[in-house]
Amino acid sequence: MAVSAGVPGLVGLARPCPRYSRAMPEREVLWTPSPERVAAANLTRYRQWLEQTHGVSTDGYGELWRWSVEELESFWATLVEFCGLRFTTAPERVLASREMPGARWFPGSEISYAEHVFAGKRDDALAIQHCSELRELSSWSWGELRRETARVAAGLQGLGVGAGDRVVAYMPNIPETVAAFLACASIGAIWSSAAPEFGARSVIDRFGQIEPKVLLAVDGYRYGGREFDRREQVDEIAAALPAAAEVVRFGYLDGSGWPSGFGARAGEQLGFAPLPFDHPLWVLYSSGTTGLPKPIVHGQGGILLEHAKIAHLQLDCRAGDRVFWFSTTGWMMWNLLVGVLLSDASIVLYDGSPGHPTPEVLWELAERTGMTTFGCSAAYIAACMKAGVQPRHGRELRALRAVGSTGSPLSPEGFGWVYEQLPGDTWLFSTSGGTDMCTAFVGGVPTLPVRLGELQARALGAAVEAWDEHGRPLTDEVDELVITAPMPSMPVGFWGDRDGERYREAYFSTYPGVWRHGDWIELTADGGAVIYGRSDSTINRGGVRMGTSELYRATLALDEVVDALAIDLPRAGTDGWLALFVVLRAGVELTRELEAEIRARIRSDCSPRHVPDEIVRIAEVPRTLSGKALEVPVKRILTGTPVERAVSRESLANPAALEPFVALAASELSPLRESS
Repeated sequence: MAVSAGVPGLVGLARPCPRYSRAMPEREVLWTPSPERVAAANLTRYRQWLEQTHGVSTDGYGELWRWSVEELESFWATLVEFCGLRFTTAPERVLASREMPGARWFPGSEISYAEHVFAGKRDDALAIQHCSELRELSSWSWGELRRETARVAAGLQGLGVGAGDRVVAYMPNIPETVAAFLACASIGAIWSSAAPEFGARSVIDRFGQIEPKVLLAVDGYRYGGREFDRREQVDEIAAALPAAAEVVRFGYLDGSGWPSGFGARAGEQLGFAPLPFDHPLWVLYSSGTTGLPKPIVHGQGGILLEHAKIAHLQLDCRAGDRVFWFSTTGWMMWNLLVGVLLSDASIVLYDGSPGHPTPEVLWELAERTGMTTFGCSAAYIAACMKAGVQPRHGRELRALRAVGSTGSPLSPEGFGWVYEQLPGDTWLFSTSGGTDMCTAFVGGVPTLPVRLGELQARALGAAVEAWDEHGRPLTDEVDELVITAPMPSMPVGFWGDRDGERYREAYFSTYPGVWRHGDWIELTADGGAVIYGRSDSTINRGGVRMGTSELYRATLALDEVVDALAIDLPRAGTDGWLALFVVLRAGVELTRELEAEIRARIRSDCSPRHVPDEIVRIAEVPRTLSGKALEVPVKRILTGTPVERAVSRESLANPAALEPFVALAASELSPLRESS
C-alpha cells in the first residue's frame, strides 16, 4: 500500500485517481434529429396545439422554455389540457402564490394519480415486461396489472389501511411492487420503499420516521448469481416499527408470492379515491449530512403533472414504446419509470446485477424486449466501455430509439462510446435532477441536437439558473444550480416537520425564496448544460443516495474509530471517488484487518454501493466553532478551490486540521491527478 509521504497528517492513501477537469473538448454536435423525427415528436404536437388552441407561438425550444417558466400558470394549465388530465373536483385556480416555499398548486381540486395510470388502457395491451436473476422474461397486460393492483388494495384495506396511512415496502424491482404502489395510490395510502440490499439500520432510519401501518417485505433476492436471505433483516426492521404495524411477507426467493389470504376476495374491480391535489403520494429519502435521512413528501397532483410532462414531452413516450431504466426501488428513477405508465408506453423492469452473468445482460434484455428507450447510469456506460462491451455485436437493436443516462455526469468519452456502438439514429439524452422533486431539471429534448458532453436543455417549467454566492446568474461558468420559480412536484414538506423549518433550511436558507439544489451546473450560451456533481455532501452511488451521517453511524460503531469524514469526489465516467478519512484511538493502527472491518460494517449497515474506495487515517477532522464537520469545504479544496475561497479559517475550531487536505490537493498523490 502506498503511504502518503510528504503529506503531513495523512496515512494510507493508495491508487491516485484521474483528474476531474472542467476542461471540455470542443462541444461538437454528435446527433441531430431528422425532420421526420422532429415532426413526430410529442413536443412538436404540443407546440402546434399551443399555437392553434391558445395562440401561443414560440420559435424553437428555447422560446418555449422561456414562456413555460415566465407564464407558469398558463404552461401548467395547458399541460393538464394537452395530456388529458382530469380533476374530480375542479381547482379554484392554477397557482395560489408563487412564493417559495409555500406555493399552492390547483387549490381546492381533487385528483387521482392511479386513476390516470389506468385511464384508457385496454386490458389486453402490454403494460410491463419484467425479468430478474430469479425469473425468466415475462410480461403483464394492463388487465393483469389492474387485477393485481385491486388484489393488493383489497388486502391492505382488509388490514385497516385507509387514506393517509403509510405502507412501506422492502421489495425488489418486480411488477408486484409496481402493483403494490398503485394500490396504495388508489386508496390514498402513502407509499415508501427501500431496496432489499439496504441494511436493516438504514431501512429503520427511513421507515421508522413515518410510523407505517404495514410493511411489505420479500424473503430475499438474487444478485450476481448469489441468493441473499433477508428474513432476519425483515424481522429486525419489523421489531423497530410501531407495535401495531402488520408485516406482509412476499415469497420471492421461494416463489410463493403473497400469502394466500392477502386480498384473495378482491375480484376484478379497482376503485380510485378522489384526493386533494397535495395529498401525499409517497415519501422518498434524500440524505443530508447530519441526522436521519430527510423524509420528502410529494403530493398526488404535483407528481402526476410533473411525470406526465416528463413522459410525454421530455422522454417523448408514445404508443408502442417500451421504456427501461436500470434502477432499484430505493432510487427515484424507479418512481419516474412507473410514471411512464401515465403515457401510452409500456415499461421494462430488471432485478439483478447489470454485470451477471456477463456485462452484456442488459443489452440482451434490450433485444429480447424490443426496448425503445434504454436508461442507465453514467457509471454503467463507463463499465461497458471498460469491459469492451459491443451492444450490437450479434444482436438486433433496431427498435432502440433512445439511450438515457443519469446518476452522475456522463463523460465526453461516454457520449462518444454510445454513438460508436449504437444505431446511427440513437438519441442520447443525459439528465440531471433529484429525489427532492422526483424529476429531471435539465436533460432530454427530442427535437434538439446532442452536443458532446452536454445535457441538451433545461426542462419545461423548470426555471433553472446557475448562481454565484451573491445570487447573480451566470452563463458559461460553474456555480450553484438554483430554481427561481415553483414547480408542482416540489415537496409538500418533510414528514414530521410541522413548522417547515427543516424544509426551509434544506433548500431555501442559502438564497431566501429560491431553491438551491446542491449541484454544480454550467449553463452554456447555446442553451445546454453541464453538471459537475454535488455541491453538498450527499453521496449518490449507483443511484442510491445516502448521507454521510449514515456512514458515520456505521463507522463510529467500531471502538477503534473516534471520528470520521467522508468525501465523495466527482470522477468522470464513474459514480465518484469515495474516501473515508478516519481518526483512530491512540495506539491503534490502520491495518488491513481494520479497513476490512470498516468496509464490512458500512456494507451491512448502509449499502454495498457506499463502501469507500479509500480509507485514510488523519489526525483530526476539521470542524467549525459549533462543531460541524467541514465536508463541503474539504470537498472544494480537494477539487481545486483555493482554501481562502473554500472556508474562513476564523470560523474553525481547529484550522490546522485543514492543512493535510490542502497538501493532498497539491501532492502527487492527489485524487485529482492523472493515474500513472
